Amino acid sequence: MSVVYTETPTAGVAPPVRASERAYRQLRGEILDGLLAPGAGLLEVEQSARIGVSRTPLRAAIARLISDGLVAGRPGRGFMVTEMSVDSIRELYEVRRALEEHAARIAAERRDPAVFEALRAQFVQAPGLLERGPAGLSRYYELITEFDDALDAAVMNPFLVGALAGVRTHLARIRRLGRDNPGRLRAAAAEHLLIIEAILAGDSSLAAHATHVHLHQSLTNVLAAIQGHAADPAG
Repeated sequence: MSVVYTETPTAGVAPPVRASERAYRQLRGEILDGLLAPGAGLLEVEQSARIGVSRTPLRAAIARLISDGLVAGRPGRGFMVTEMSVDSIRELYEVRRALEEHAARIAAERRDPAVFEALRAQFVQAPGLLERGPAGLSRYYELITEFDDALDAAVMNPFLVGALAGVRTHLARIRRLGRDNPGRLRAAAAEHLLIIEAILAGDSSLAAHATHVHLHQSLTNVLAAIQGHAADPAG
């Protein structure tokens, strides 16, 4: 009887990332961080050489980015990073309001109090994070992600969570407009704290209203930042 040997991954060693996944992660990260600006061209030959993958996995990565709404075709000239116009931002916030206000209502009814108690303690300390430079700012945005994750877990609705995930992909591009506005970041932290307290109280109407106020303030700030950038001759 012959013996068949199979290769097993070494314990504790992560499997290598596929070329298409690596290209997708890099391009997505660069788009969300603004390193690839809206309207930037993405030529296959150029990008495959820059990232260090062949054109086949690069095409697979671009196909995923198109599905995400982050990249679009450009007739005769490859692909481009999608634009973020004022109209598209307003439309995104219309969807965000509908989804997040409803999610806050449900979370107030289904929440795990221990999870939101821990979040409340973290958000009470959030203003201090914003005084600690880039490291503190990075931790603050991690805290926002933790809030989003807690909201998703409380909702327990995969369809609603999936819709929220699609919206948050584009919000990551918009969110960096507020990074130079410490006053707005402190206000946003306070707004998140109010949402958390409403969820903890089990008050679905208040949770939805606090979310509505937060999103109104967020959109107002984003539009003001865009207007200020357009008026800046150096921008």
